[in-house]
Amino acid sequence: MIARIDFSFYIVHFTFCISYSGILFTRGKHPALPSPMALYLKYRPQSFADVVGQDHIVSTLEQSIERGRISHAYLLCGTRGTGKTSVARILAKTILLRGIDDESIITQATKGIEEGSFVDLIEIDGASNRKIDDIRELIEKINFSPAVSKAKVYIIDEVHMLTKEAFNALLKTLEEPPEYAYFILATTELHKVPDTIQSRCQRFLFRRVRDEDIIRRLQYIADQERITVEREALRAIARHAFGSFRDGIALLDQLRSLEKIGLADVTDRIGKSSMTFIEDIVTALGDCDPVRIRDIVMHIEESNVPVDLIAADLLSLIRTHLHEAIEKKEDTAGFLRMMDVLLETIKNIRLSPIPALVLESTLLSLCHKEEPVAEKHRVTHPSARLKVQPSESESSAKEEPAKAEAPKQQKSALIEAEDLTVATVVRHWSTLLETVTPAAVRMSLKNGTVTNVKGETLEMSFPSAFHRDRIAETQASRTIEELLQNIFKRPVRLKLTLESNAKTLVTGPATDLVEAAAEVFGSM
Repeated sequence: MIARIDFSFYIVHFTFCISYSGILFTRGKHPALPSPMALYLKYRPQSFADVVGQDHIVSTLEQSIERGRISHAYLLCGTRGTGKTSVARILAKTILLRGIDDESIITQATKGIEEGSFVDLIEIDGASNRKIDDIRELIEKINFSPAVSKAKVYIIDEVHMLTKEAFNALLKTLEEPPEYAYFILATTELHKVPDTIQSRCQRFLFRRVRDEDIIRRLQYIADQERITVEREALRAIARHAFGSFRDGIALLDQLRSLEKIGLADVTDRIGKSSMTFIEDIVTALGDCDPVRIRDIVMHIEESNVPVDLIAADLLSLIRTHLHEAIEKKEDTAGFLRMMDVLLETIKNIRLSPIPALVLESTLLSLCHKEEPVAEKHRVTHPSARLKVQPSESESSAKEEPAKAEAPKQQKSALIEAEDLTVATVVRHWSTLLETVTPAAVRMSLKNGTVTNVKGETLEMSFPSAFHRDRIAETQASRTIEELLQNIFKRPVRLKLTLESNAKTLVTGPATDLVEAAAEVFGSM
C-alpha cells in the first residue's frame, strides 16, 4: 500500500514538472524573443506623402483620386527597389477605403491592408502563378462581390512572367472588368508585357532614385534607429544601391550591428566603388602607362565590380568633360572619339565571354602613345585636380630646364613642320597609300578625292557610301590621321563626304580597280 502511494506521487510530480516547463517555454517563445523586422519593411511608405523620388507619379495619382477619375487597370514599371509595390499598395488602400465612413472599420481595414490580410486585397506573384490555370481561377473568383469594401483590388507583381496564354486570358477581363474590380500590375521588364495589355492600362514609369534622396532617407532611418553612421558611408551605400531604396536600406540593415558605420566598413562589404577605379584609369590614360592599365583591370576582376559599370562611369565622365569643352568652345574631337570607342566597348562587353578583356583592350588602345588625344584632351577627374603644390625651389628648378628646351623645340618644329595644304597632301599621297593597312582600307582610300583643307581638317569626298564608311570606321580613320600627323607634325582630322555633296578641287592618283582588287584578295 505504501509503495503504491509513493509511485502515484512521483507520477503526479513528473506531470506537473512537464506542464510547468511547457508553460515557461510557451511564454518565453514569443514575447521574450520577438523576430526583428527588416528595416526596408519597417520603413516602407504607407502614404503618398512618404514616397520619395517619384513626384511625377504621386502627383498624377493624387489628382486622379481627388477628382474621382480612378482607372480600372494600372501598369507600374521600373527597376527594382524604386517603389512600385509600395505605390501599388498605397493606391490599393486608397481605392479600398473609399466610401467607408465607420472609423473602426477604417482602422481595422487599414491594418489588414498593411499586413496583407485584407480579404478584398489579393496580391499575386506573377512568377509563381504564371500559368493559364492560375489566371482562370482568378477570373472565376473575380465575379464574387467584395466582402468588406466596395471594391476588390488585384496586385500582380512581376506580371511579365505570365505565359502568353495567361496574358490572353487576362486580356478580356482587363478590357471589361466588373465595376468593383481594379488591377495594379507591376513589372521590372516592360518590354516583355504585350502591347495589348499595356494599351488597356494607365502606365507609370518609375525612375531610378537619386543618390541625394537615398542618402536623405537613410539618414532619417539611422536617426530613428539610433544608428551612428558617417556621411561618406551613407554616400557609398547610396552609390552601391544604384537608384534602389531597398538595396540601400538592406545594406544599412546589414551594418547596423556595428557601433559606428564608417566608409571602410562599407567598402569591406561591397568592395571598392567603380569611381575609385575610374580615378586610377584616368591617371593611367593621362600618363600613357599600359602596365598600370593592366594592373587596374586585374584589380577590377578581383573585386567583382561589373565591367560594364566601369565602362559606363568612364563614358559618363568623358561626357561631362565634353560638355565643359563645348561651353569653353574648345576642340571636342578627342572626347567624341573616346566616346565612340567606349560605346562600342559597352556593347561588346555584354556579348563577350571575358568582359574584362574587352575593357583592357579598349583602355590600352586609348593610352597608345601615338594617340594625339592623350595629351591635348587629357581627361582628368575632378578629384585628380586637387594636387599638392610644389615648393618654390622645386618649381623654379623645373621651370629653368623647360625654358632652356623651349627654343630648341620651337626651332626644330619650324624646320621639320610642313604646311598642311591641298598641294602638300597630294605630294605625299603615294607615301600615305603605301603605308596604310589593311589592303581593304587602302583600296577605299584610293577611291577618295582630296577636296579642301581648313585649318587642321582635311576634307575628302568618295564616289560611294561604301568606301566612305570604310574610311570612317574608328580604327581606319585613326590610322590615317596618325600617318598624316607623322608627315605634317601636327594633329590632322578627316572630314568625309559623298562626291555629290562636295565640290572636287584636286583629285588624288587614279585608282586601278584591277590592281586594287588584287591587293585586297591577294592579302587574304
